[in-house]
Amino acid sequence: MTSENKICFQHGVRDGCPIALGYFAVAFTLGIAARNAGLSALQALIASALNNASAGEYAGFALIAAGSTYLETAVMTLVVNARYLLMSCALSQKMKPGTPLRHRMLIAYDVTDEIFGICVAQPGYLNPWYAYGAIAVAIPGWALGTYFGVIMGNVLPTRIVSALSVGLYGMFLAIIIPPARKNRVIAGVVAAGFAASYLVNRLPLFDGLSTGVKTIILTIVLALMAAVLFPTDIVNTEEKKEEEKRNGA
Repeated sequence: MTSENKICFQHGVRDGCPIALGYFAVAFTLGIAARNAGLSALQALIASALNNASAGEYAGFALIAAGSTYLETAVMTLVVNARYLLMSCALSQKMKPGTPLRHRMLIAYDVTDEIFGICVAQPGYLNPWYAYGAIAVAIPGWALGTYFGVIMGNVLPTRIVSALSVGLYGMFLAIIIPPARKNRVIAGVVAAGFAASYLVNRLPLFDGLSTGVKTIILTIVLALMAAVLFPTDIVNTEEKKEEEKRNGA
């Protein structure tokens, strides 16, 4: 590991620690769902280590509890987690051309909402080792939270478990507010996202769509509009930085 990669990894760990703490707290409720579905603490731990998605795991545990088939569980998990395909496409554009496939596949393994947020917010190209640092602490936080959630079961009061879930909302705000304050375009897209999400959930026209489908539609439409109206040239930005370094040297 080069010194640059080591620094990026350390920064990823630093930014991933709050995410890991939030995951640990929220995964308690996921552990309770796993316990109600008949899974042991070890089984829940493995499930969370391999499937880092709250909605997808909730759906999977609910189907397990209902006695669904493997195929039904797999299809439902794929549909609920389909939004991560869009996030992966966005991150692929953040990586430097020529990045080895192994790095792309390792990052794709844990493209969660929060990790995607901090990775896509990195200036210029994304160094894979930054994502590795965040993943290195986020996955254990999520898996261990599920594990201890199964062990604790329903011992903790419901209000306390619900209060712990608020941590993720705080992390979302921490991800979007700083860049929104610096860039009016980002602030406008964020505001449009809030407004559009509210309307989609209120209008009867969209009542037949699941939450996951609504999220996918909004993501595609808003991202497409922002890309067309306010394009960003990452390559030219990187070239300018390299030129400034050479001139400074």
